Amino acid sequence: MQVAVLGLGEAGGRIAADLVAAGCAVRGWDPVRRPQGIDNAGSDLDAVRGADVVLSVNASAVALGAAVSVAGALGEDALYADLNTSSPQLKRDLAAALPVQFADVALIGVVPSTGLATPALASGAGAECFAELFRPLGMPVEVVGPRPGDAAGLKLLRSVFMKGIAAAAIESVEAAKAAGAEDRVRAEIAAVLGEPLLERLLTGSRTHAARRVDEMRAAAAYLEELGVEPRIVSAAAEWLEDLRSAVSDTETSPGV
Repeated sequence: MQVAVLGLGEAGGRIAADLVAAGCAVRGWDPVRRPQGIDNAGSDLDAVRGADVVLSVNASAVALGAAVSVAGALGEDALYADLNTSSPQLKRDLAAALPVQFADVALIGVVPSTGLATPALASGAGAECFAELFRPLGMPVEVVGPRPGDAAGLKLLRSVFMKGIAAAAIESVEAAKAAGAEDRVRAEIAAVLGEPLLERLLTGSRTHAARRVDEMRAAAAYLEELGVEPRIVSAAAEWLEDLRSAVSDTETSPGV
């Protein structure tokens, strides 16, 4: 199977490497990253020409631009799968912009850790095709609906809970630190969530704050579309925005 991977960051790079290990012919494109072990194409158009499947693993902000850029170079029998965390409306816009079968794929897990074995939800006209191609490669794929956006929406609903827990854990631990009771409070939270999950919530929120801000904005828009006021989502987005700013300030401070 000829696979093009657009976006070779932590998630896309790991998936591309796993696809190579599974015996696929992989061409990747990323304007910044050129990981070893895969065929790095000279452009996005070079990456998708002749591909049976195109996997878009970019930031949601550039997902539509990436799709439009390569639309004219796609083979008529190609499958285009968007693996980005974004709003259901964006997934529908992507499907409308592409002249080939489209699969809305939502990855449920820590992709840099689990790669191709990450559980996935899929929807859209190309969902069944995506499942048939990627289940034998080790990806647990559940087809959840016929419309693009169905998979994205389910992931965002899950994210309301997960990012809400993360925001609550961060706030609780920060307050406990100020009160001189960090060890005690952290131990009590870990007794409920487990230390590995707590650590993932605390450190992951800082490491991936920028991406998760976009995710929470997409979740807020989806909840409003459903007629639900996004109170928790808004609070989580504020925390993540503060974390993103703090990380950015640290990275640009002299001597750091």
